Amino acid sequence: MNNITDTVKHLLIVNVIMFIGTISIGNGTLFYDWFALHFPKNEVFQPWQIFTHMFMHGGVMHIFFNMFALWMFGTAVEQRFGSKKFLFFYLSSGLGAALIMIGYYYIQFYSGLSILNESGFDTAQVNEVLTSGYNRYDTRWEAVLSQEQLASFVGVFNSTMVGASGAIMGVLVAFGMLYPESKLMLIFLPIPIKAKYFIPGIIILDLISAITGQSFFSPSNTAYVAHVGGALTGFLIMWYWKRTQFNQNRWD
Repeated sequence: MNNITDTVKHLLIVNVIMFIGTISIGNGTLFYDWFALHFPKNEVFQPWQIFTHMFMHGGVMHIFFNMFALWMFGTAVEQRFGSKKFLFFYLSSGLGAALIMIGYYYIQFYSGLSILNESGFDTAQVNEVLTSGYNRYDTRWEAVLSQEQLASFVGVFNSTMVGASGAIMGVLVAFGMLYPESKLMLIFLPIPIKAKYFIPGIIILDLISAITGQSFFSPSNTAYVAHVGGALTGFLIMWYWKRTQFNQNRWD
């Protein structure tokens, strides 16, 4: 088994420190307010959250599986990339995941806002109601928004996103492109499958979940769009690097 590489080790340490801080300080609320990624229209949003959210996790199992995947796949990828390129790739995949997720949220938010505007609700008044309290809204909105639209509109405004999953999905894509013949298995389906089939299969399931809202292996609040965004960002970077910089041993 390969020894853990430096950048992967440091990423693991940072994630664990952030998790300990989250559960130790302010009952988690303080760290979430500061470092989780909030919707940009929410007053709690800060620009640094686009980066810091990928070092935050929502529970023991969340951080365990993400860090296990980072160790398992990240070490092999860093050995091919080198430390600096791997860190750039990891952070870029996480950033791409966050931006695509925010874009998706903006579509949902403005869809609801446009309906409210057309029904005579002023944008400033809507924002005032949204910021007046967590999950509080003007009951008159129920007359123009369906229950699903209302839940989506208010939920997006108050959303928080945490986790390294977007960045790790990018790493998975890199692993699949670098080691396509490697055989992988799911814990509950111990059948070896080549990475070139296994990893696209996982991404397709995430895409189906993002479209349908149906969860296959993850909790229902999983940000599937962010998973797909991280995978897409990782693929685009890999595609560009393989065309311009790829060396069979590493990126220098």
